[in-house]
Amino acid sequence: MDDLEKELRPLDDLEDDNDSSDDNSSIGMKKSKLPLVNPICEETLKETGFHRSTRACLEQIRDALLHHRWQEAAEYMACYSQMLENTTHSAVQQSKELIWRISTEILHHHPNSRLEDYNNIYERMKHSGVKHYLMICLEHSFHLMLNGHIEDAKHQLSVAESWRHGKESAAQYQNTKLIQAYRSLLDYIIWCDKKFTHSKTDHHDTGDNQDMHSYFRQASVNLKEILKNPGVWDPFILSYVEMLEFYEDHEEALKVLNDYAYDDTFPPNPNAHAYLYQYLKRHNATDKKLMKVLKVLHVLVPSHELMLEYSSLLLQSEKKSDLQKALGVILDMLDFACWRGNLDVWKRLKAIIQKLQLQEDWKDVVSEKMAARKDWWPALHFTRFHASKDSEENPELKEVKASLTKILCPDLTLKYSAG
Repeated sequence: MDDLEKELRPLDDLEDDNDSSDDNSSIGMKKSKLPLVNPICEETLKETGFHRSTRACLEQIRDALLHHRWQEAAEYMACYSQMLENTTHSAVQQSKELIWRISTEILHHHPNSRLEDYNNIYERMKHSGVKHYLMICLEHSFHLMLNGHIEDAKHQLSVAESWRHGKESAAQYQNTKLIQAYRSLLDYIIWCDKKFTHSKTDHHDTGDNQDMHSYFRQASVNLKEILKNPGVWDPFILSYVEMLEFYEDHEEALKVLNDYAYDDTFPPNPNAHAYLYQYLKRHNATDKKLMKVLKVLHVLVPSHELMLEYSSLLLQSEKKSDLQKALGVILDMLDFACWRGNLDVWKRLKAIIQKLQLQEDWKDVVSEKMAARKDWWPALHFTRFHASKDSEENPELKEVKASLTKILCPDLTLKYSAG
């Protein structure tokens, strides 16, 4: 509603923001940000009757939106859209964006909206100005895709991808890359449909295979380019890897996942390491390689669900140091309340300690790991409330936890017992 509030202000306010803010600060006053208490703006010398009527119309639209009167909002919106013809308004570009966003919001909720209505709004807004052209095309394609019109959605993105206006700005460059990525994602969706159809037929046609492969080539061109632009591209990377796996190009798939996980120009992304681990596991990689990937993931997200598998790999290792790492990994998981009542995690902790007890210095190892936790772990896991709750909801969990209290906190008297 911030854009609506700004639009409802008189022209003098729009042009003299700095002066008014200075005056307000000097007397310690601030204008309300609440849209419902914004008064009808007073007439100014620079404001025409057209401006006053359109602002009054926008107020009615806002009121109808806030009270979910979609038919009324649509009727007022039909009148307010005449702002697209106005070339003198100081905030004409903002009006175009308001019309675009409010119109689509009304259509989303209106019980009688049709696909043709969406298409009309999107096409009209595309040709009302160039500033939002690419994002309107992208949103239009999303709507078509959600309604099952995949080919039409792809056509919208193909047109947008080839669109140019003036000198390319940084924002325009980023939007173009985003559109290329989503067009490739649509190629992937079509490829999936053809793969499914192909798998259901007994007679495999060479032409169908070539058609399917052509969509793979189209998608892979842009999906491969994604890694040249730092960012979080999870669904696009997964799509590309799935296609590479299908065509058994495992070397390229592994390269893509490694680059996505370890390229320093990309932001830290736990999912990238999870995807790499899952791929390696599917292809029977060694435990050493799997642990290497999960070690990085543990640093990024110690509460990640894959840490249970990491602790299992460490527990199976013959190295003494790996057993101590396994203890640290499981304790790190239990530092988070989301794992507090998980029986599998507590069982894993018990298994690690039982194996650790075969070493002479096991008490020192546990004491070292628990040193920073002894002040707050009892309140997190071992109160009378937890004992009562676990006894009622999961007796097996209570039994496992009770067997570990004296080992983890030997110097404390805890109100958590198996009895």
